[in-house]
Amino acid sequence: MMTDSTMHTLIPLPTVLPIMAAAITMVMGRYPRLQRAISLLSLSAIVVVAAAMLYYTDRHGTVALHIGGWGDRDGGGGPLGITLVADQLAALMVLVSAVVLLGVLVYSVGQGIRDGDEHQPVSIFYPTYLILAAGVCNAFLAGDLFNLFVSFEMLLAASFVLLTVGGSADRVRAGVSYVMVSMVSSLVFLLGIAYAYFATGTLNLADMAIKLQDLPSGTRTTLFAVLLVAFGIKAAVFPLSTWLPDSYPTAPAPVTAVFAGLLTKVGVYAIIRAHTLLFPGGSLDDVLMIAGLLTMIVGILGAIAQTDIKRLLSFTLVSHIGYMIFGIALSTPLGLSATIYYVVHHILVQTTLFLVVGLIERQAGAATLRRLGGLAAASPVLAILFFIPALNLGGIPPFSGFIGKVGLIEAGVMKGSVLAWVLVAGSVITSLLTLYAVARVWTKAFWRARADAPEGQLAGARPEALLDDADVIEFADREDPGRMPLSMVAPTAGLLAVGLFIALWAGPMFGITDRAADQLIGRADYIEAVLGPEALEKLKTPDGDAGWHAYEPLTVGQPDGAPTPGPQGGAHG
Repeated sequence: MMTDSTMHTLIPLPTVLPIMAAAITMVMGRYPRLQRAISLLSLSAIVVVAAAMLYYTDRHGTVALHIGGWGDRDGGGGPLGITLVADQLAALMVLVSAVVLLGVLVYSVGQGIRDGDEHQPVSIFYPTYLILAAGVCNAFLAGDLFNLFVSFEMLLAASFVLLTVGGSADRVRAGVSYVMVSMVSSLVFLLGIAYAYFATGTLNLADMAIKLQDLPSGTRTTLFAVLLVAFGIKAAVFPLSTWLPDSYPTAPAPVTAVFAGLLTKVGVYAIIRAHTLLFPGGSLDDVLMIAGLLTMIVGILGAIAQTDIKRLLSFTLVSHIGYMIFGIALSTPLGLSATIYYVVHHILVQTTLFLVVGLIERQAGAATLRRLGGLAAASPVLAILFFIPALNLGGIPPFSGFIGKVGLIEAGVMKGSVLAWVLVAGSVITSLLTLYAVARVWTKAFWRARADAPEGQLAGARPEALLDDADVIEFADREDPGRMPLSMVAPTAGLLAVGLFIALWAGPMFGITDRAADQLIGRADYIEAVLGPEALEKLKTPDGDAGWHAYEPLTVGQPDGAPTPGPQGGAHG
């Protein structure tokens, strides 16, 4: 049975293990097999650690670790140094991220960095990928704003390298665009950090949550708005999302898959954490609802207009971020629980679909609908690998996409406001249009004969024979053109199976997300873990924009080991 001391040992491992592995793989650049083994081993270990963290936090509540042995500042000004905090949300996000990172790494081992090119800098890929993994995990566990900023910068540095692997003009152009947008986000985030420190004298999230209660509502709203802009760029929330469809599709399939699945969700996680811990009370909920609606509609309209599958999926990625923003803006236990479930669903499904696109490129030599056809007959396995997650993304029952959307729609109906009803209608319309977009891919790429495609004869041709070679995969140097290695199919099928599992296991899964939502809205468990029980005497509950009133502390740890729901009750009653 795990104890608090065991958990304190486990908390830093999702960050420390990939960093150490990255250093070793960098030194072992001349030994690719050893690099692969170390990378796979470290990510497998993170999966095990994250599963243990989720089990412990779900049974016993939040655990915090103050790195370096720093205590409180003189005068009770809050903790110094780096604080890592594992609650149910953080542990769940680390677990899902570790599963996805491991699956994509196995896929990339089978594919290489890019099909048909043996001259990629593979020795750089593994350490960079591990740094990306460390940044993702550290972002979810960060207990202070500056450590979260450091995580974002780790992601930025690793992302630029992975985006530009191979050095083609399109990739460098997309990488520069991505870096410029990310730099703007970082600058805005730094301004928010400076403003937060000036206003509260601390960057520790738990300590800041206490001190923000005493600030004027205008100051809190302004600080929240600044942080929302920074996090909104990371999460690709409209109108801060135009960069994404131009940046992701140019990268190799494994890179695009992990970016689409995880990087935007780090921004969504940051919004959830800021909204529930630092700025409860709903001061900007209407703004978030409008942003969520526009993100849904604009994103899915962009998807419908695309002929390249990667760009189409990139626009659906943007669109479905709107569902998550919608759930956050409802500020209810059910809305937040459904949002967490939907985030997990979307990470798995979006990653799977982008991996399938890599298989399509390998099988057919192209990723544009104008050059594809007959894939269902050519490869029934590939057809199944696309068909199931596509239906899941479209929200067809009984898949997890349907379950998550029903939860969000139910939360919107229970909210009952005019804006909430508008979002409910927008959610349904977006779901139908998503189904239309993926059905269009199915009918054109899989169902019709390849001879009926406008440019079907060009797929897989040599680039010099074409006017536009952006979507062509050259087979000349490959020994197995059109064949899909098991090491690429297996991880894709594995992630598909995990996506199906959270649908079959929806009841217990919603139990976890319900408890996580109660924990987030209650705030007391998080603050007590970081600052101690005495801090609960200072904690108040927001009462809309009217102010704050006394708070009844959250009790954690019933005799059966299950955490007690927060003062607002469970998400499903």
